[in-house]
Amino acid sequence: MPAATATSPWYKHLWPWIIIGILATSVCLSLTMVSIAVHNPDNLVNDNYYEAGKGINRSLDRELLAQNLGLKASLHLDELTGEVDLRLAGNSGPQNLELNLISPTQPEKDRKVLLSRVEAGRYVGQLEDKVDGRRFVELLGSEGGQVWRLFEEEKVEHGVTLQLGDEALQGAEHQQ
Repeated sequence: MPAATATSPWYKHLWPWIIIGILATSVCLSLTMVSIAVHNPDNLVNDNYYEAGKGINRSLDRELLAQNLGLKASLHLDELTGEVDLRLAGNSGPQNLELNLISPTQPEKDRKVLLSRVEAGRYVGQLEDKVDGRRFVELLGSEGGQVWRLFEEEKVEHGVTLQLGDEALQGAEHQQ
């Protein structure tokens, strides 16, 4: 590029092109960010927070029922067969249980397993695919027409036994 003089046109100078480049880059990046935000909505935000708050109280009631029944569970996921083996101890023995493995951030990775009683205190179900990583583990059952719930955050791995009901119930200190 030949040297620019004071009388040469603006497009022959370096600084206008640097400024135009910075502005064009910021516009392109802004449009890219808007496009990403529009195509990937945030599914973690709950518009109906009042109903969600009422649901928390219902969950605490179910967890208190599980605590009052003295329920504890031992959960084992078989790596080869995908079999879910659950041992339930306490004052409840429903015919079927529901196990939910909930991903904190990716709803498409949530898994639901129906467990059937094969003998007193032992339940078996089948998991379709491998589940690894941090999950909210929710176990639902019923006793006397009321639904109980064991709920904990665990690091789920195949071949590792998880213990449910061994942690103190959070958020229900005033209800005990």
